This record gives sequence, structure tokens and C-alpha cells, in this order.
Amino acid sequence: MPFGAELDDEVAAAVFSGSSPVIDVQTHLVRPSRITTAGATALLGFLRMVEPDRWSEPVDHRLLSAPAWASTVFAGSETALALLTSPPGLPGEGVIDNPDIAAARELVDRYAGTSRLLTHAIVHPNLAHGALNHAELDRMADWSSALRPAGWKVYTLWDPPGAGHGPGGPGWFLDDDIGEAFLDRVEALGPRIVCTHKGLAGLITGDTPATASPRDVGPAAAAHPGVEFVVYHSGYDLDPDGEEGPHDDDSDRGVSRLVTSLTKAGIAPGANVWAELGSTWFLMLRRPREAAHIIAKLLAAVGPERILWGTDSVWYGPPQPLIDAFRAFRIPEWMQERYGYPALTPDAIDGILGRNAVELYGVEPTPRDADEIEWISSCRAELAVRLA
Repeated sequence: MPFGAELDDEVAAAVFSGSSPVIDVQTHLVRPSRITTAGATALLGFLRMVEPDRWSEPVDHRLLSAPAWASTVFAGSETALALLTSPPGLPGEGVIDNPDIAAARELVDRYAGTSRLLTHAIVHPNLAHGALNHAELDRMADWSSALRPAGWKVYTLWDPPGAGHGPGGPGWFLDDDIGEAFLDRVEALGPRIVCTHKGLAGLITGDTPATASPRDVGPAAAAHPGVEFVVYHSGYDLDPDGEEGPHDDDSDRGVSRLVTSLTKAGIAPGANVWAELGSTWFLMLRRPREAAHIIAKLLAAVGPERILWGTDSVWYGPPQPLIDAFRAFRIPEWMQERYGYPALTPDAIDGILGRNAVELYGVEPTPRDADEIEWISSCRAELAVRLA
């Protein structure tokens, strides 16, 4: 935290204020009727692991519902624009489906205006390669026009139940045959934004499959320069036995895997790879030295204009404390000197919290005013019915 912010009101006000609206590119909700599905069970296991005090038994599903999401994200923070996404899952078996995500946007648009919510369409390209013989790639054209997603979300570490594993184990890679077929479809249809879950393998599987690694991001980005790749969680893995440190070219750990992939593929800062901080920032808050290493590595590898703010709300409650902590965070000067790290400047923080997403998604979120969240109570009532 900048010197004096704890004691001086003017310094603190300068630290905790920003010059651009906050854009959260990763938010979630769960339909209460899906709380017993396999996808929800895996999700709740992860949440209990990382925050047992909040998610002890029994889980109150209302805390994860669409009404809670609206209150948590918008009433619980200064977030001006959010993006709603989802974990993976077969239709009817995930915590929400693509039409649910689009329905939430339609309701928010109706009550709050069109500058408050963006959405994903979740794609499982490997469904076309398993025993189910169900090709979601063929559905992308309809989803692109009917659901109007701002981007495509994929989980390379996930296999559909009953589909069997490929030769590399569960999942697929962005640069294998499945990934190439998917990326070709993205280029043909648009939008040309792919958000891929990399790292945090325990969120989905409870283990660490090879396909959770971001090692395929660099090759895929080099082969598809017209596609923007958003690396959700930045490849971070929570290691209970130790913290992630400075980058080592031979490192096969956490965010360093992403750095190595980009370096080997010749992907320079400011190119078509973006690093996202959902859950990663929350988990690093209790490890400030690790946080400094990781933020600094990302600043150097993708550039300050290619880091995106995300929180994974509603998983961790109202995100304003996460926003405040990020505004106050700095990379210590001794670490800059020892490791050659760049500084995390106030301008870079503003960019990460909002301005960078404006460039990626071509949006112009209107600033929030004091009375703007009055729409939430009316929207909550309809969300509760539509996404029960």
C-alpha cells in the first residue's frame, strides 16, 4: 500500500479511487434446482476447500442464486459492467446452461440498460469426439446469432461423462485436432474471443490433468493471430505446500507455465493473449509475496494492457474488498530491484480494473451513480423465477 494511506484521508482517497469504471470479466451463478448436479458438487468441493468458513455444510443455495448474483456483483461493489459465464457441464446437468446466461443478460438489459452485462457461450468441443457423438461445434452458428455472446468459454481439462479419455488423458488442448477445429469455427463465426480456463484444476476435477496447463496457449495464439485468447486464472494453481516465486524458464508451475508458453511461441506483450485474475487474486491475497511475483510476471509477459479484472463472484461474496485491495497493492521496490520487475502503477491498475476490457470487448460502460442500483430489486424478482 502506498505510504501514508493508512493515516491520511486524502492519500487514502487517492488510492481507493479510480479514473475508469470497473469491469468484472468473470462472474457466476447457480440455478438452485441444479445444486445437486455433478457440476455443482465439484464446485462446492472447491469452495469449501478455499473458504470453509463461508461454505460449510449445509450450503445455502440462495447465496449462489441469480438474485444473490445481482446483489453481490452490482450492489456489493462499484462494478459497472460484468460478464456472466459458467463452469462446464452437459445441457441440463451444469449449474446453468447457455440459454440461462443469455436470459440473465436480457433481464439486466431490461432493468439496467445494455451497458451492464456481457455473456459467454460455453462450448465443449470434445463432445464431438466421444461416445456421445454430440457435436457442439455444429451449434455454435446458432448460438452466435441467437445468444449473442461476447466470447466463447472453454474448459480444456474437462471430459463429458462417458466420453472416455484421449491418449493424453482427460480433456484436450487448444493446439490439438479438437482445438484446431474449434478455433477454425471461432474464426469463421465470431466473436473472435476465446476464454479458456487454465489452472485451478481442482475446481473441476479434484486433480491436475495435463490439459489444465496453459502450455498450449502460446502455440494456439501464434497459429491464430486473429483470435484474442483470454487465459482465465492465468494458469495459477493453489499450492498448499509453497508459494509460486520468480519465473524460471524451466519451471512447470502455475503462472510460469503461461510465461514459458508465450516466450517459446514468440507472443510478445500487447499481442493477442490476455491474462485474467478471477479467483487468482482472491487466493493470492493471503500470500502477498506470491501475489507480487505473479502480477509482476504477468506485467512483463503480456503487458499492463493485457491483464483483465475478474473476481469469480458470487463464489467469494461482494467483490468490493477485492477491488480495494487491488487498488492498494504495489510490487515492492526491493522485488523490482532484485528480479527486474516492472512497477504496478496507478495507471496500470486502472487499466486492469476496467480500461483493458473496454479495448477487448469494444464496450463503453457508463459510470455508476448513487441511485443507479435501484433496478436490482425488480430484476432480482424476475431472475428468481427465470433461473430457479
